[in-house]
Amino acid sequence: MEKNPVFYKCPGCGGTIMEMDPGMCLLSSEDTLSVSCAGTEVEKLSEQTADFATEKHVPIIEKVEGGIRVKVGSTPHPMADEHYIMWIAVQAGADLMIHYLKPGDAPEAFFPPCPDTDVKAYECCNVHNLWVNR
Repeated sequence: MEKNPVFYKCPGCGGTIMEMDPGMCLLSSEDTLSVSCAGTEVEKLSEQTADFATEKHVPIIEKVEGGIRVKVGSTPHPMADEHYIMWIAVQAGADLMIHYLKPGDAPEAFFPPCPDTDVKAYECCNVHNLWVNR
């Protein structure tokens, strides 16, 4: 697995930003990256892996004929205007693929097959932020 992507979320508009080259602007381990959206400081998202709520968030990877399917939660996540999965991403080696969702879509995505067997899935909920499978 290559570098893990780093994600940020704007508290104003709710949009997410991905740091393309984690650590590139930092001169030392004590430096922090300052990222903003329309002048508002964005928040670095932590990877959440354990889900105890009724809405399930941990992405589930299924290897299926023709590729990889990622479903969000053991119980399908709501996809309403006020609470939905914004995107699902799959990282395999140096490759990162992202599928964007909107309210009303199924909380899942299909990705082409990956030669790398070490696959990690991410998803971002507009209310509960970033989740990964482990």
